[in-house]
Amino acid sequence: MTPLGQKLRALRAERGATLGEMAAALGVSAAYLSALEHGKRGVPRAVFLELINGYFNLGWDDAEELRRLATISDPRVVLDTGGLSPKATELANRLAARLPELDDYRIDTLLAELEDP
Repeated sequence: MTPLGQKLRALRAERGATLGEMAAALGVSAAYLSALEHGKRGVPRAVFLELINGYFNLGWDDAEELRRLATISDPRVVLDTGGLSPKATELANRLAARLPELDDYRIDTLLAELEDP
């Protein structure tokens, strides 16, 4: 599941909406929404995010949060370290290799280190 998928599922639960109801209202299939929630589809286009914002009648801050989550929810990340230092390439490769075995505590620690000051 991606951060965007997690948020969509939470919004649906808060509003008591089923996948089928939301899909029908947005003009997509329930299978697509399910795949989006589970991280099996790429990040949706901005226009689709705006449809979601309208469906849930989100305020400015919540709509912006949904757009932010979309930017960090691509389930198929590709890193090009060409032109970066050897250490950057090593970091990318070691992280890719170890990511499946990291627990939430270690992931939270790494994410905290990457936070903007």
